Amino acid sequence: MHVGLVVYGDLDATTGGFLYDRKLASALREEGHRVSVVSLPWRDYPRALADALDPRVRRTLRGDRGRGGPGDRDEFDLLVQDELCHPSLVGHNRAVETPIVAVVHHLRASEEWPAWQNRIYRAIERRYLESTDAAVYASAATRRAAERLAGERPATVARPAGDRFDPDLTDDAIAARAERDPFEVVFVGNLIPRKGLHVLVEGLARVAGDWRLSVVGSATDRDYAERVREQARNRGVADRIRFEGRLSDSALADRLAASHLLAVPSQFEGYGIVYLEGMGFGLPALASSAGGAPELVTDGEEGFLVVPGDAAAVAESVRTLRDDRATLRAMSLAARRRFERHPGWDESMATARRFLEAVADEQSAPQTEVAP
Repeated sequence: MHVGLVVYGDLDATTGGFLYDRKLASALREEGHRVSVVSLPWRDYPRALADALDPRVRRTLRGDRGRGGPGDRDEFDLLVQDELCHPSLVGHNRAVETPIVAVVHHLRASEEWPAWQNRIYRAIERRYLESTDAAVYASAATRRAAERLAGERPATVARPAGDRFDPDLTDDAIAARAERDPFEVVFVGNLIPRKGLHVLVEGLARVAGDWRLSVVGSATDRDYAERVREQARNRGVADRIRFEGRLSDSALADRLAASHLLAVPSQFEGYGIVYLEGMGFGLPALASSAGGAPELVTDGEEGFLVVPGDAAAVAESVRTLRDDRATLRAMSLAARRRFERHPGWDESMATARRFLEAVADEQSAPQTEVAP
């Protein structure tokens, strides 16, 4: 079948959602399906909504290569749309005859916004989801949120994997690392308010003693990144924080291998591939209790779940692991075991691929299934 994969910008972007989309495209191609990436311009939300009225976007979704007649059309058998693109698509889907499957990492309406703004996002996102025929969800939590918002539709849950790296740390090496000083914390994510770096810095500023923080990620929101740097200076901890920017995979693997704790106390995570990637290196996760992270992290076993914005809980979690190295060692090994039990990309994407094939098959009614 010919699949149109609709994304914003460049499919090679480094966030977990784009990694998921790339893995899905590869899984389809490996089974002989043709996948054409339909790249839409990534704009701010109001301008993206304007694209929902642009007839050129509709022609693109229909497979038009130009302004000619039917012979100038390369039609799709299935449209797979990253739900991130919903403001650009909400005005077009109902006019497209091709079956449409939304890939939903997490809902914009699940994030924290002023009440008036959230009402707008909920209304638009609901209308978008109602315009799709089926959905692939990255977590059961995201599925529940979407179905509360827009009702049920044929769907599957295909959870992301965290096996991008190939950590070769032994249990003995993980246990030995737990005894080292200083206590190394690593944050991995784009520098945007939702990821909660400011909460992490505030929490760490309340922890006395010898700790270090490595911040790995692009300053997507430059104003926010500068505010966090100023926060660190004002709290007297700037000399303990390294802003490393975006790292190559090999450099990031080295950073994870040398750390004690992965801390990303987000406002909301649809799933949180980064937590799982850290677990591969035996890193307990300090994660958000909102969204899909509780499907990965059992509070007090493989890490800690903190309520979004709770800097005091961040501080207490760090103190616990820094001051009790036996607990750190046990959690580190539990995190590694959790990583080893988790399905890899091959299994996860096979679940998504089979579901997409069923949706595209006019002779088969799509079945609801949940990946293990």
